[in-house]
Amino acid sequence: MNTSLKGKVALVTGASRGIGRAIAERLSRDGVAVVVNYAAQADAAQKLVAAIESSGGKAFAIQADVGRVSEVVRLFDETIARFGKLDILVNNAGLMFTKPVSAMSEAEFDRIFAVNVKGVFFACQQAATRLAAGGRIINVSSSTTARMMPNYAAYVATKGAVEQLTRSLAGELGPRGITVNVISPGPTETELFTAGKTAEQIKQFAAAAALGRLGQPAEIADVVAFLASDAAGWITGQNLRVNGGIA
Repeated sequence: MNTSLKGKVALVTGASRGIGRAIAERLSRDGVAVVVNYAAQADAAQKLVAAIESSGGKAFAIQADVGRVSEVVRLFDETIARFGKLDILVNNAGLMFTKPVSAMSEAEFDRIFAVNVKGVFFACQQAATRLAAGGRIINVSSSTTARMMPNYAAYVATKGAVEQLTRSLAGELGPRGITVNVISPGPTETELFTAGKTAEQIKQFAAAAALGRLGQPAEIADVVAFLASDAAGWITGQNLRVNGGIA
């Protein structure tokens, strides 16, 4: 348990399921009050809040589409109105779909960039002035940015943008003691990842890792909790590839 996190407030975007849910659960166990942001999964978000509260934690769900700037601003307004401050921002919300470049429509391109890049950028903009001094911003990228994977062009373009934003923002917010880092998970066993994949495809993804298996959401959450803690206070502008040594 990271005792340095007790009493902190965190906003986790896209927290109703998968990796985001695991992050919210882990931070709560460390004594963090958690805002569970969701776009459409209201039932899942409320169940997560109930589970956190039943374990003695503090949580609150807020619906917001991070692809819309006005909703990002509202998300921060409601977070601070609820808990009085914000110490940790985890930009986890994201879209992923794969298509050849030749088949990508303008509407699809605009939507994936709206959520994956615009949402992260403007959440960071809000955090730049509203996050407590000494706070933490943790962005979520993907290990696909370091691989040559057909049909991932739009997705990796968005995640590459997030990685570069992280580096620049780390320098910008350093004077306030705010660290900005990005994590790049490898294939992780979530509903989103396994949907539409055959057992053989999943096996191939697992075999690509040096450790020979898929990651678990809790393993990603552990790294987020570390980066949010005092123990990571000298780490900023870095990309941690949490991927089991994927080739």
